[in-house]
Amino acid sequence: MALVRKVFSGAAVAAAALFIPAAALAQTPAPALDPGDTAWILTSTALVLFMTLPGLALFYGGLVRSKNVLSVMAQCVAIACLASVLWLAVGYSLAFSGGGPLIGDFDRAFLHAARGRLHGTIPESAFFMFQGAFAIITPALIVGAYVERIRFPAVLLFSGLWLLIVYVPVTHWVWGGGWLMQRGVMDYAGGLVVHATAGISALLAAMAVGRREGFPRDLHPPHNPGLTMIGAGMLWVGWYGFNGGSALAANGDAAMALMVTHLSASAAGLTWALIEWKKFGRPSMVGLVTGVVGGLATVTPASGYVGPVGGLVLGVAGAAVCFQAVEIVKHRWKVDDSLDVFAVHGVGGILGSLLVAVLAHPALDGVGYGVAGGMAGQALVQLTGVAAVLAWSGVMTALILFVVKKATGLRARDEEIEDGLDVSTHGERSFSI
Repeated sequence: MALVRKVFSGAAVAAAALFIPAAALAQTPAPALDPGDTAWILTSTALVLFMTLPGLALFYGGLVRSKNVLSVMAQCVAIACLASVLWLAVGYSLAFSGGGPLIGDFDRAFLHAARGRLHGTIPESAFFMFQGAFAIITPALIVGAYVERIRFPAVLLFSGLWLLIVYVPVTHWVWGGGWLMQRGVMDYAGGLVVHATAGISALLAAMAVGRREGFPRDLHPPHNPGLTMIGAGMLWVGWYGFNGGSALAANGDAAMALMVTHLSASAAGLTWALIEWKKFGRPSMVGLVTGVVGGLATVTPASGYVGPVGGLVLGVAGAAVCFQAVEIVKHRWKVDDSLDVFAVHGVGGILGSLLVAVLAHPALDGVGYGVAGGMAGQALVQLTGVAAVLAWSGVMTALILFVVKKATGLRARDEEIEDGLDVSTHGERSFSI
């Protein structure tokens, strides 16, 4: 009997051993660091920061008068520095930790104990930096609404409060596990998180700061359209990391997002130029690159979900709709959103966030739909996301502007505006006179 028990015992052990690999294979393996994914996200991080410094600074700098170029650049640099520190302290943690539907917690404050920790297949520090570059460019976009007339302390206070009160909660809603993410909202790279938030906030900021003298008929033209073109080119290249990097992996999704981003920008630039050609008799350089940026903003929320045809449709639609939005904001509403932040970024991001519900259909080479169901269900989720983000951003921005106006004042003095903010605020000139 002892011999029989030993034989059966050995057989049981052998049988169990046979089943261990199968059980192990049935379990989801723990994610491991992927060097290729990591290299792509590090590259994308550099590209996204390149969009702000120097891309956005040059794009905006070329559009203002020569006596205000350095002030625009200084605002972009200062926002980059301030946003980086706030992102480390609490911004990243509130956006990407915790399971609350509205806001995260402080578990990742100051990125405590992050060495060796992964986010998927990349180091968490790489994910932190990639998202941090988004946190830099979003408040920097708003600069275009109030150039040439705002006080520098107001820029700093407004941008810091806005980042924590508007940007961080919306980021958590959409990308950090919040209520919109749970509903299946589609925002691949920031149509809602970046462009809708910055766009509506820019509109309100422009109204609060007030118009430039001579608006809208007697304003000086851009002092250096060539500088604007250089900045736009940097934005275009940087957008490959902005959208392609949002795959968080070096894979086919990243490649497709990059391709449709390029196609949308190309179609939008041509469309804007054709509209100007028909309306004014000639296409302008500023109009051409403004169309490119409008196409980039419009494709951003859809870039990882649509196919090549979707990219072309988004580019054409983005340019046509944003062109009309510029006319409406400046001439019908008479709001001096100086560099068309709402009309280009806000309207483009909103439009792309709505059209993705149609263009993500598999018949158009899109990825299809997730928990929201089919096209109708996804459209309702997208509409809910747009409405919620605009409402939150608008109300909170109005409150922030009220606080900033009381604390530092918003508008520079008339004599400072006349002298130019380069000299009156920073004591420097961009060009010798």
